[in-house]
Amino acid sequence: MPSFDTVCEADFVEVKNAVDNAAKEIGTRFDFKGTSAAVELKDKEITMFGDAEFQLQQVEDLLRNKLTKRNVDVRFLDIQKAQKIGGDKVKQVIKVKNGIESELAKQLQKLMKESKLKVQAAIQEEKVRITGAKRDDLQEAMALIRKDLAEHPLSFNNFRD
Repeated sequence: MPSFDTVCEADFVEVKNAVDNAAKEIGTRFDFKGTSAAVELKDKEITMFGDAEFQLQQVEDLLRNKLTKRNVDVRFLDIQKAQKIGGDKVKQVIKVKNGIESELAKQLQKLMKESKLKVQAAIQEEKVRITGAKRDDLQEAMALIRKDLAEHPLSFNNFRD
């Protein structure tokens, strides 16, 4: 039976490259000389450091620019609130989304049921597998997901005939 998986996965190689490029540019830019501005990637979290919230905003803009140049969707970023760390320094954590949250998976499943398409959606850990009798139904399901859930960076893989 034809099927495909709906996933929410960032390309972590490109994310790492973008963070490395941003860190390199922070080291060379004149307006960041002598400050604690920095950006680093650990596991699936990007941490930005700065002297003030304004500087964090500059680092975030630089990081978004580097991610966009590397074709990483910025909708994968879950930006947390800035925190004060010792003295006048601040840090901000950005979580990189990976996997479909259960709430979104249920919303996706409900969308497939209400669409009257002859497809079934099954939640499998951090992805949603959609199966149907015909390829055309699956392609309609993909178009519907792209249209109705455009605010989420969903992609499709593992298409089987």
